[in-house]
Amino acid sequence: MMDAKEIKSEKVKETETDQKSTDLKVEKKVKKIKKQITSGQATIKCSYNNTMVSISDMAGNVLGWATSGLLSFKGAKKATPYAATQVVASVSEKVKKYGIRELEVYVKGVGSGREASIRALANNGFNLILIKDTTPIPHNGCRPKKPRRV
Repeated sequence: MMDAKEIKSEKVKETETDQKSTDLKVEKKVKKIKKQITSGQATIKCSYNNTMVSISDMAGNVLGWATSGLLSFKGAKKATPYAATQVVASVSEKVKKYGIRELEVYVKGVGSGREASIRALANNGFNLILIKDTTPIPHNGCRPKKPRRV
């Protein structure tokens, strides 16, 4: 059997836990504030089969990205200029919450969506500071195949 002192101590513990739980309810959740960024970089990779666009801050931390395959374009339609404009529209929607206004654009590849994606960035309200082509160019490239002897 329990003594009266033990019963009182259990009641005191219960009231202490009740007070703690009410204190937890009083705490308010703090909203996480998105960092406001004024300028960033847009990297566009246009291949013969796909178009990829990513927007990052000046340090290179990616804020949003999209590809034409992600937007459910299939097969040869992924590399079209229309798909490139849709990709840019999707990325700009994702990045709007950060408040980016100015972009440096780096384009890589030989696909048909290059010019269309740059135009779409300009039409979506971004101020394009720099447009640079970073397509890799071979300096004499690989060794050619030996000539065929017939």
